[in-house]
Amino acid sequence: MVLQFEAGSLSEEEVNAILESLPVDATFIDKEDRVKYFSKLGKRIFARAKAVIGRKVQLCHPKKSVHVVNSILEAFKTGNKDVAEFWIQLNNRTIHIRYFAVRNKDGEYLGTMEVSQDITDIKKIEGEKRLLDWEM
Repeated sequence: MVLQFEAGSLSEEEVNAILESLPVDATFIDKEDRVKYFSKLGKRIFARAKAVIGRKVQLCHPKKSVHVVNSILEAFKTGNKDVAEFWIQLNNRTIHIRYFAVRNKDGEYLGTMEVSQDITDIKKIEGEKRLLDWEM
């Protein structure tokens, strides 16, 4: 199957490979608050089982943080916010967690994209690196 986009087209295989090659864990929650997709099965920062597909996202978080999840989703659904971000320390690594409202061309809320990334090594970057340093 080929998916047609405004700026080109990709096969299903290409879309999957692109999503799996990004240096982030990605999860999509639909407009009904159900987990619809996640990347990197088995290699995630925060483990996910296929059984979460179709489950309400609130059931995937500890009870003590469900009110935060609900606040984010409500702000996205009402159009008051488009991004929420957090960073935590986990096993001596810095994890950056971002949530993005996903909207269609008309601004209608379609769902939420959660993106988590280990930024420990990124935080160490200084100066510039302009040349490729691979051994040829």
